[in-house]
Amino acid sequence: QLQLAESGGGLVQPGGSLRLSCAASGFTLDEFAVGWFRQVPGKEREGVACISRTGGTTTYANSVQGRFTVSRDNAKNTAYLQMINLKPEDTADYYCAAEYNLFCSAWPTRDDYDYWGQGTQVTVSS
Repeated sequence: QLQLAESGGGLVQPGGSLRLSCAASGFTLDEFAVGWFRQVPGKEREGVACISRTGGTTTYANSVQGRFTVSRDNAKNTAYLQMINLKPEDTADYYCAAEYNLFCSAWPTRDDYDYWGQGTQVTVSS
């Protein structure tokens, strides 16, 4: 079965950190650029970060620049989103998506992604 699975979400206090993982199964993630998105109920899903197929190019939404870092380990078929200095407004369901491309051509839109994960919830609250 071809799928992405996110993990690592949870409840964290403001200023805290989390690392999300995005594991691919049934296909080789190193053939895909990987985007991270988040969604709050009632709002559109927004692009957070993206990493190219080789990891050489990354891009971020202004709202997370300097606080979030996207990375990947192609040997483990996994991508990551390290989040530090979390704020209550970062609370959302986080999703990863794989685009069959060298670069993040589709990001930050939600179009043209080949695979999506089911999401992991991140809650930032004291």
